[in-house]
Amino acid sequence: MYARSRAVPATVAALVCAALLTVWMASRQDTYLDPYRRVPLVALAPLLAAAATGASLHTHSPELDGTSVRRWWPRRLAHLLIVGALAATLLALAVPGHVQEFGAAAMVRNTLGAIGITAGGAVLVGARLSWMPTTLYFSAVYLSASSPRVNNATVVGWLMQPGPQHGAWAAALALFVTGTALCAARGARPEGPRV
Repeated sequence: MYARSRAVPATVAALVCAALLTVWMASRQDTYLDPYRRVPLVALAPLLAAAATGASLHTHSPELDGTSVRRWWPRRLAHLLIVGALAATLLALAVPGHVQEFGAAAMVRNTLGAIGITAGGAVLVGARLSWMPTTLYFSAVYLSASSPRVNNATVVGWLMQPGPQHGAWAAALALFVTGTALCAARGARPEGPRV
């Protein structure tokens, strides 16, 4: 019942579609020859996965959830961990590549970081709009990536870094842990009725 009320089957279908789109884009011959074609691939796919994850945090019956005898935080935590692991695995398998370049390691890192931002966004602005902070951050970093300050700032521009950068991994994992813990503890922000 929890999975159906959170549209988890639709979320899994969206993650599979994002992985298939990534496989198709990664199979183009010029994708790994030109670094400017690799980076959008490793940034756009995690953004799609995070948007699907954010949509799955919305509940249509907050009143029913409030009457539950059991605590909700273990379910929300398991939900985010399972969906995050599934998204990271599917997208990592979708991209070939060397670790020093934008391959599976960068895809896992970017997916976890994006899901963390989206989970935190669900607490702050609600599940329906939880994709907005992730999209704004990814767009800002992507558009300013040509700047030497952002390109060399591993912690700020973690999504544009190659796979094994320790600072980029630390920033993405910190976002994932913080966003997941916040969303598990508080849940998505309640939303008013649609006008």
